[in-house]
Amino acid sequence: MVKSKTTCFHCGLDCPETPVYLVNILNEEREMCCPGCAAVAQAIVDNGLDDYYKYRTEQSIKADNLVPEELEQLELYNNTKLQKQFVQSSSSEPEIKTAFLILEGIVCAACVWLNEKYVNQLKGVKSFSINYSTQRARISWDESVIQLSDILKAIADIGYRAHPFDPGRQEEIQKKERQRALIRLAVAGLGAMQVMMLAIALYAGDYSGISAEMKVYFRWVSALIATPVVFYSAQTFFKGAWSDLKRKKLGMDVPVALAIGGAYAASVWATATNSGEVYFDSVTMFTFFLLAGRFLELRARQRSGEVADALIKLLPVMASRFTDGQYEQVLVNELRVGDHLRVKPGEIIPADAIIIEGQSSIDESLVTGESHPLRRVKNDKVIGGTVNIESPVILEVTHTGEDTVLAGIQRLLDRAQTEKPHIALVADKVASVFVVVILLLALAVGLVWWEIDSTRAFWIVLSMLVVTCPCALSLATPAAMTAATGALTRLGVLITRAHALETLAKVNTFVFDKTGTVTEGELALQQTKRLGSLSIDDCQQLAFSLEQASEHPVAKAFQHLPFKLLTCNNVTAEVGQGIEAVIDNRHYRIGKRGWVAELAGTEVKDRQDDSQPGQQNNEIKSQIYLARDNEWLAIFTLEDKLRDAAQAMVLQLRALNVESLLLSGDQTRVVDNTAVALNIKTRYAEQTPDDKLKVIKNLQQQGHVVAMVGDGVNDAPVLAAAQVSVAMGSGTELAQASSDMVLLSENLSHLPQSIVHARKTIAIVKQNLGWALLYNITALPLAALGYIAPWLAAIGMSASSLIVVLNALRLMKIRPDE
Repeated sequence: MVKSKTTCFHCGLDCPETPVYLVNILNEEREMCCPGCAAVAQAIVDNGLDDYYKYRTEQSIKADNLVPEELEQLELYNNTKLQKQFVQSSSSEPEIKTAFLILEGIVCAACVWLNEKYVNQLKGVKSFSINYSTQRARISWDESVIQLSDILKAIADIGYRAHPFDPGRQEEIQKKERQRALIRLAVAGLGAMQVMMLAIALYAGDYSGISAEMKVYFRWVSALIATPVVFYSAQTFFKGAWSDLKRKKLGMDVPVALAIGGAYAASVWATATNSGEVYFDSVTMFTFFLLAGRFLELRARQRSGEVADALIKLLPVMASRFTDGQYEQVLVNELRVGDHLRVKPGEIIPADAIIIEGQSSIDESLVTGESHPLRRVKNDKVIGGTVNIESPVILEVTHTGEDTVLAGIQRLLDRAQTEKPHIALVADKVASVFVVVILLLALAVGLVWWEIDSTRAFWIVLSMLVVTCPCALSLATPAAMTAATGALTRLGVLITRAHALETLAKVNTFVFDKTGTVTEGELALQQTKRLGSLSIDDCQQLAFSLEQASEHPVAKAFQHLPFKLLTCNNVTAEVGQGIEAVIDNRHYRIGKRGWVAELAGTEVKDRQDDSQPGQQNNEIKSQIYLARDNEWLAIFTLEDKLRDAAQAMVLQLRALNVESLLLSGDQTRVVDNTAVALNIKTRYAEQTPDDKLKVIKNLQQQGHVVAMVGDGVNDAPVLAAAQVSVAMGSGTELAQASSDMVLLSENLSHLPQSIVHARKTIAIVKQNLGWALLYNITALPLAALGYIAPWLAAIGMSASSLIVVLNALRLMKIRPDE
């Protein structure tokens, strides 16, 4: 007896008659086509991950071509020189490596689950996560425990290919995804047009007369044309529905699959038996319009991802580094902190750096959204990925790899893309419940019509399933959020949390830190007044040494002074107060007067002088104090400037019925002067981080929806407490990580624009949801009463989805007059 040919349980290809490769999966012997598939399947089972086979929606790729030659080539990725091109190391823990990979063979959510589960359990792997939309993975591992090649081999063991992220290859993957979607759409469109022409002939024949033979012929031709539309173009809906049912969920693919499959099967039956009506036109049109809506969604999703991908592409491959008395071209990944670079006009700045020679205009539009080139001179910071416009400059590298501004932005974008806003979660739940209700209603209406007119029952149920598809309901929120987020990113406002836009639209109170937020934060030492036995130079050297460990804007006013660094021991930063350390066995403090007075032991001798804090010509002046055990040493007067757009921003917020408050740890007189200059009525001065938290919570208890804007380390707890938090682009990494938004452009006028755009976004989301619900509420009873034919239902449902997407695309641009 000849054994019938079976298919491989892993990849779906035909199995040979001999030999037989069997793997026990889910308590059943499964046949494999080759040793490669058998090895991969066995690896999945051995690691307790055979649930993968329950939930996958497509067959895995054939595994025999992953073994063994290509596995040997993976050893090359352990080469340190090669790794410089795509692997980053932690400055604090050099053995901890991070890299982005592209995974090939990802075909469904189950593939993501399998890979994440399998790789994360490898010893030495710190974290491994995959973005399903981009098929990009982020891997972090301890090189002293596991090599990169071992990780790549482990991924190959379960039937996938992983290789270092390459933007060009990423584009190729996305291009192929678009091509597949376009081909499916084209097949459905061509099929729909051809079937519609035949349907018009059949409908016209019913009135003007058509021979029975020709009618049967047209029906069979329609069935022939509709078949590839159903089995090729619409297969994505059947796979999605099957996946949902296996997971005991009722997603929007379930009614779609029922409608397409039911209408096609009934039409084929009617054609074969030459009885009843056929609706091949409805099937093909329904598939075409639904695929058109999903293609628009795919493009919107990819365009949103392009914002993040564009950031990766900003850095050049090579840089001109000064080595051994001359400049040489080196890979950007080989740059280290302290390297000197030369950047010519028109070239891209390869890393975060500071200008040490020359001056020029820098185009930061792609990073910060600032539309005009900004003048940068000696000692100014520049961001990697920005463009030098006018003159050559010599730079000193300050940050590389994962520590750069671009890398930080990328991490924040990745975080935002993995979250869903509350309104989207609600819409998903509503859509899920809606599907259940529709299926039950369709069943009930079908039973009623079976008693009234059994010949119409099926087609009325079909119309109900088609016309009430919850696609528009599910698309309403993500389409709008994606479009709005992309537009704001191009403006220089980075959304890092999914709820930010939704909450920003409700904000009625904006709370601002002072230094580095409404002021430029570039404090300069204007005057030093000695109070004790030490000279002014000695006092400045002490301040210079004490402030080296701080990131506070005040510290930056001293960090560039031309003094030798003194040895500081037991350095302590008292948040919101200042710095304390031991130098030559004596305790020193620099910071706020009250806190420093605890060490000095007496009241400061002289606080009234010509450098009394004040505001002149848009300048804000403040004072900090230096003392040691029982002795006041000096008063330092610092000056800052209001940001250019600060005053206009307050007026714009007021026009939007948003109140502005100033919340600062600075001296009362300085805060008062700043508030007066900005026309802000409510202000709080000399606030510790705990005091700031209390102010925020009191405002919230009074019913205020609070947005907090800050930039320093001491702002991080307050940023986390506010309903919406905004970190300045030049702020500390901790402040940005704690925030919901980052103002990369540092243009304060973009905050009112963001509020307007957030409100418009929520309005469009509500319009979309309202339209989707109104359409379904109106169309459902009409379909149940038999007034809507399946072909008309297909047009109505597809038009509803397209209206939602097109309405959301209005958010892609922000008008300058907003």
